[in-house]
Amino acid sequence: MDSVRSDRGGSRGHIPVALKILIAGGFGAGKTTMVGSVSEIRPLQTEEVLTGAEGADDTRGLDKRTTTVTMDFGRITITEDLQLYLFGTPGQDRFWFLWDELSQGALGAVVIADTRRLPDCFPSIDYFEQRGTPFVVGVNCFDNARRFSAGAVGGALDLDPDVPVVLFDAREPQAARNVLIELVEYVARRQLTAAGRR
Repeated sequence: MDSVRSDRGGSRGHIPVALKILIAGGFGAGKTTMVGSVSEIRPLQTEEVLTGAEGADDTRGLDKRTTTVTMDFGRITITEDLQLYLFGTPGQDRFWFLWDELSQGALGAVVIADTRRLPDCFPSIDYFEQRGTPFVVGVNCFDNARRFSAGAVGGALDLDPDVPVVLFDAREPQAARNVLIELVEYVARRQLTAAGRR
């Protein structure tokens, strides 16, 4: 789904720009929670009970019994002219074959980081860096987890200095919305910078 704009004079009235955003990150980082908290429609979730097979899922430090097996989907209206369609990706390696399909036509991505398992978000970061897809890192601040500054997390992840890192709680709709706005603004800044170089 590429971003689309319809003329305002259509018989159905005003149709806002629709942008596709990916919500990615490691297993148990809070992708499904973020999509569910911020979506203004009932989110589509493809949660299934964890397999229980030895070595299939690393649940150390997590109180998690289900996992996303295809995607999560939600929608949020940012302004009357802008809607975001959110596609939450599955976190485990065995579902990564879906990522190429899900990423088609995406404006950018939010990579959710869990500081209790920070290395789990490296594959998502690598995926978007290799494809040139703009992304921001949303650090999901779990209860009873040690807190780090955005700068410390960005340094630990070896991010380019211009990649935004935002601390938030994926359960809080306004906080999740602010992460999405940060991504849209970051993409706009990148596009203006690229246009200025031409």
